Amino acid sequence: MLTFDMSQQKTSEPSLEPNFQLTLESTLEELSLSNFQIELSSLGKEVAYEFNTNPLIPGVILTENNWFIGMISRRNFLEIMSRPYGIELFFKRPLNSLYDFTQTEVLILPGNTLIVAAAKLALQRPAELIYEPIVIQLAPQTYKLVDIHQLLIAQSKIHELATRLLDEKTQAHLVQTEKMASLGRMIAGIGHEIRNPVNSINGNSEFLGNYCEDLIKLIVAYQEEFSQKSAKITAIESEIEFDFLLEDLPKLLQSMKLGAEKLTQIVASLRNFSRMDDNKRQIFDIHESIDGTLLILNNNVKNKIKVIKNYSDLPAFSGYSGLLSQVFMNIIANAIDALTDKQLKVDQNWQPQIKITTQSRVNEGKYWIVITIADNGLGIPWEIQEKIFENFFTTKPWGKGTGLGLAISHQIVTEKHGGKLQFNSQLNVGTEFEIILPVDEEVNLSLL
Repeated sequence: MLTFDMSQQKTSEPSLEPNFQLTLESTLEELSLSNFQIELSSLGKEVAYEFNTNPLIPGVILTENNWFIGMISRRNFLEIMSRPYGIELFFKRPLNSLYDFTQTEVLILPGNTLIVAAAKLALQRPAELIYEPIVIQLAPQTYKLVDIHQLLIAQSKIHELATRLLDEKTQAHLVQTEKMASLGRMIAGIGHEIRNPVNSINGNSEFLGNYCEDLIKLIVAYQEEFSQKSAKITAIESEIEFDFLLEDLPKLLQSMKLGAEKLTQIVASLRNFSRMDDNKRQIFDIHESIDGTLLILNNNVKNKIKVIKNYSDLPAFSGYSGLLSQVFMNIIANAIDALTDKQLKVDQNWQPQIKITTQSRVNEGKYWIVITIADNGLGIPWEIQEKIFENFFTTKPWGKGTGLGLAISHQIVTEKHGGKLQFNSQLNVGTEFEIILPVDEEVNLSLL
């Protein structure tokens, strides 16, 4: 019995261009598939008729009692029929004899196989099988064929799409890099402009505090010497709440002093993060770099995320402070995002936290500084863990992530500092990044 369904094929010569929107994730079942099936007991002439009537059929699927047996390609069928006595031997005989004569290895792939992966597997076949159609299994005992030519055209289109997207992302990265460089220059300039008045406020606040203490001391002396107050003085004291003023003024001055000191720290952190002189190694305090990063991110952390710092005494470290600040920024910012996402899915009693630990280690006679940044967020799904250091890979929505943060961080740690950046993550438990940096022993000896 002959069954033939060409609902997705055209009897006239069609364009080999895919008739759907290709994506990087397009699969075989999205292609136009041939569904020419015939029972093994049918005659060869029935296949010849269909091949002659429909020149786009890549082959025929053979069944026995509606169960898949195998496949004969158009190329093999026509080749055998064109041989001497081919028509006499197979044209009017059941197909089982022809199938036994032409039986070759058949590539069978699930319908959800990516087109790119299928093309790679198809081209890995022996040379004599490269142009054989592929059998696509859509469900149990549901098989169709895809022409290798159509598959390669689709794969080529996907390659063009991937190249275009890569070019677009590269261009976006260049624009973003220039924006960040401009921002860095701007921050460095603003930091310089802010630092002078802040230093003035910070320095003069101490004198202001001393002056206020002296004035209060003088007022108290006047009160002791002239215990009888006039009605006018009593009224003014009541109006300005003099007793409260004496109590609150020192607190106010102290608060101003702390605010000026905090602003000084923020300016220093911004200048360190955006520093443009990272063309040579310098000795710097890793803890100050981490604290500066936390200070910049303070608005995202305060009152929402508990930050636990376990700092150990570290040997002197020579490196690129601005670049490492960028690494800390990328990892901590990712941790904040993971914790924010989890906070939307858990009860209010859950406490989001980031734990930062530093220590020194000795391995094979060499000293290393190890910075661990751990969160108790959602964790990274196992299936994407091997991709997180790849350029442009991101799970964030378009516009919220470039997919470059961890890739650049990995490059900074491994290539610029000769260290290692590794991580461990469990779903719904959290993620821990470990930054391992080699210590220059000559630097530490020079400081002794």
